[in-house]
Amino acid sequence: MSQKIDKKRYYSLYKPYGYLCQFTGQESDLLLGDLYNFPKDVYSVGRLDKDSEGLLLLTNDNRFKTLLTHPDHKIEKTYWVQVEGEITSEAIEKLSNGSIVISHKGRKHKVSPAKCKRISPPNVEGRVPPIRFRKAIPTSWIELKIREGKNRQVRKMTAAVGLPTLRLIRFSIGNYTLEGLSLGEVSSLEPINL
Repeated sequence: MSQKIDKKRYYSLYKPYGYLCQFTGQESDLLLGDLYNFPKDVYSVGRLDKDSEGLLLLTNDNRFKTLLTHPDHKIEKTYWVQVEGEITSEAIEKLSNGSIVISHKGRKHKVSPAKCKRISPPNVEGRVPPIRFRKAIPTSWIELKIREGKNRQVRKMTAAVGLPTLRLIRFSIGNYTLEGLSLGEVSSLEPINL
């Protein structure tokens, strides 16, 4: 018998670096429940890797989760990515045109076309711990918009053009953004049209 949901709940969270997108784990793990006392029936909509930061949505509304995550809906996600090296117009073209092939679940996957552009460093709080700094190697920031979400896809895409990801921040999922959220902050939200 399925459990009846008495009230649908929706949250946005600015996930810090080092946290797992789950509520249970090893004693040493940093978990979502360490950031906020979420109701027991709430779960994350999609995931962010432990070493990624940014927008995470949580809900107990399965229809809302499916709308945001099912591949058929192709909801656009925006990432701010700091890469090691100087971004070139050739790299931006490769990241945009859908020609990159990555490994996913032991198979080759050709990524869908994306939107990519160079950006100034975004006005975000510093990461703890900070990224490694190398005096002789410059870094660049890009904004990458994708409509799919294979495991570690953004990192694999930047690596494929010779620019390892140093810092990865998800800024938006559809019309939901980090606007107004501080690092580690949770906010209740109302569903909006995607």
